[in-house]
Amino acid sequence: MSKLLLLEDDLSLIDGLTYSLNKAGYEVDVARTVGEALERLSKPDCFALLLLDVTLPDGTGFSVCEQVRERGSTVPIIFLTASDEEVNVIRGLDSGGDDYITKPFKLGELLSRIRALLRRAGISAAQPANQMQCGDLTIDLLSGRAAMCGHPLELTQAEFRLLCLLVRNAGRVVTREVILNDLWDNAGDFVDDNTLSVYVRRLREKVEKDPSQPKYLLTVRGYGYQWKGEGT
Repeated sequence: MSKLLLLEDDLSLIDGLTYSLNKAGYEVDVARTVGEALERLSKPDCFALLLLDVTLPDGTGFSVCEQVRERGSTVPIIFLTASDEEVNVIRGLDSGGDDYITKPFKLGELLSRIRALLRRAGISAAQPANQMQCGDLTIDLLSGRAAMCGHPLELTQAEFRLLCLLVRNAGRVVTREVILNDLWDNAGDFVDDNTLSVYVRRLREKVEKDPSQPKYLLTVRGYGYQWKGEGT
């Protein structure tokens, strides 16, 4: 069971989130002040993910995030904020946060983002050699680079994440919904359906000899996409 730290001072929100997260299969440790959170975070990597409210009685979630990152921890962090103003979003991302969600939010959306971040955090753990190989494609997870038939691919960060997701599920259809949830980008904006289509087209242009007749990145109409490597 993944253990999450919830830093929040609103009792009604604490009760609702704790109940719902427990029901979804997560263990929740609650802190109501920055001081309590920092005590629990003496070993931040004992948590799978942190949910940090921005405004607390004795400080901000931003300061907690900064201290966690200064200790070298890469634990995923989601900010819970009452404002989606650009200055707050930038402040959160600059402090080392991975995502933010604006109150009031739907529980399903929060759970989706938690799952997406935990999946990404699990990539290196699942690949001790920090590398994935699928047919003619090689992906180096440590450097964030990929090569097709030995030739380096010039990929954007979003294209690299999309490629990793498809290759991890090689031979299986990955729905557009799953991809959209996974590709929540670092600028804090949803990757919408049209943007996903652009990413797929650009990725095809880089991995396929003939993008109009793809060999690897296949479209399964009405469902999503499939990476077809050797033997899949």
